[in-house]
Amino acid sequence: MADTITFRTDEETEHALDVLTSEGISRSAAIRQAVLETASRRERAARMRRDMLRMDLGQPDGVNVAEELARDRAGER
Repeated sequence: MADTITFRTDEETEHALDVLTSEGISRSAAIRQAVLETASRRERAARMRRDMLRMDLGQPDGVNVAEELARDRAGER
C-alpha cells in the first residue's frame, strides 16, 4: 500500500491545483502526476549537465573571450 502524504497549501498552490484538476482529474492524481513530471524534468536536466561536462571541448582556439568582451564594451573594435 502506498504512503499517504499530507501538506498545507497556500493560495498559489490552490490555484495550481485548480488548474491541474480543471478537466476532472482528482487532486490526488494531479499531485501524483505533477510529482512524477517534476522528477522526470530534474533527472533529464541532471543527465544533460553530466553529458555536457563529459563533452570533448577540443583544442583551444586561442581567443581570449574575456579580452574580446572587454574590447567590445570599450568600443575598441
